[in-house]
Amino acid sequence: MEVSRRVIETEEEQSAKKALSMSLFHQRSHFWGRVTIWTVIFLTISLPFTLSFYLGYHPGWQAILTGFLAYASVIGVIWFVEPISYYPTLGVSGTYMAFLTGNIANMCLPSAAAAQNAIGTDPGSKKGEIAAALAIGAASIVNLLFLIMIILGGSYVLSIIPESVKSVFPYIVPSIFGGIFAQFALKKPLYGGIAISIALLLYLLSIPTLIKGLLCIICTVSIVLVIEKKKLNNKVA
Repeated sequence: MEVSRRVIETEEEQSAKKALSMSLFHQRSHFWGRVTIWTVIFLTISLPFTLSFYLGYHPGWQAILTGFLAYASVIGVIWFVEPISYYPTLGVSGTYMAFLTGNIANMCLPSAAAAQNAIGTDPGSKKGEIAAALAIGAASIVNLLFLIMIILGGSYVLSIIPESVKSVFPYIVPSIFGGIFAQFALKKPLYGGIAISIALLLYLLSIPTLIKGLLCIICTVSIVLVIEKKKLNNKVA
């Protein structure tokens, strides 16, 4: 009995230490994430402010407001959809890194999902978040190296690529999302079938394209939660 009690106490201490370490990791992620994001925001707006108020090239507030409203009406919903839909896979640190570096859909998200799949962990877990952060960091470094090469010789490379190859470029991002979906659907075929059925239904319905993605996420998550709750109730019963 004494040995069992000590083993239980040791396991509880280890769990508490892990929870404390993860909490500290999240605190530091929030701190440095906010610092870096706000730094980038400041640097981004410093150029138009310099051009407008220092060099005298201000276009007028009406033109700025018109352009902003036109832009926001097209992709404004994405400002809310992407953080919500990507967070379960990216985690706290991965979300900050992804939205700082960009290329979320075609680089950060696939890298995080591939890393989690490689080590056999689930999105949303502590292990999965660490894997996502490391994968996004490595992908960002590789992306930076390729960007340097493309900046130095990208025009020449694009000029020698055949038109038949360029014609497939628009299908790259959809194929990446298809691969990610298949990867997770193989683990939960029922939920994968539900997700694709809802997506097809919303695609056929006459609703604004911008909210189809958000509705698909909300409907799929709601149905999956109901099913999981019923399974839990059946186990308890």
